[in-house]
Amino acid sequence: MTTDRRELLLKIFPACALMCAGCGGASAAQKSAQASPRKHKFAEKSEMTYEQIYEFAYGGFIPLMKNLAEELGKDKFDALLRRASSKASAQETKQRAAKLPQRDLAALLAPLRSRDPLWAHVLTWEMVEETEKVAAIKVTECLWAKTFREAGAADIGYAAVCHPDFAAAPAFNPQMKMLRTKTLMQGHDCCNHRWTLET
Repeated sequence: MTTDRRELLLKIFPACALMCAGCGGASAAQKSAQASPRKHKFAEKSEMTYEQIYEFAYGGFIPLMKNLAEELGKDKFDALLRRASSKASAQETKQRAAKLPQRDLAALLAPLRSRDPLWAHVLTWEMVEETEKVAAIKVTECLWAKTFREAGAADIGYAAVCHPDFAAAPAFNPQMKMLRTKTLMQGHDCCNHRWTLET
């Protein structure tokens, strides 16, 4: 089937007219796209709540850890997880601290005080003591504790998330120690973190 010239022009002309009419808009859109490059899909914001993020992040981790505990034996697994998570926390903390001009208590607590949405949404805490050598906070809500406790895995949560805090303090500053006698993860009414700096 052949298309005559008249039929071809009738089909093409409306498309050309639309394209020409939109040239200014297309040009502006092109310039805008060049000015701000499009983010990769991995960098786009999620529509998930913080609870959903934690459920997603730990939803596979918790059953895996439960199965490992069953395979290794609870006591052996707990000791191994505490050692491994403490070592990883100390390594990460040393790397982060190496980039800081100060390694005092104020620098240690700066992420909690920042306007970072993560810390603002996953913990509820208050400062109960603060000097140059001592800082103490009381945590009354913790999304880690909620997530692990609701999954029946508070022991795993403590070993993986809470216990490493003891190793993180001296990794941040060798003169720093942390004391804590209660955690939400273990079913207490709060977490009572207390750091001391010996100079």
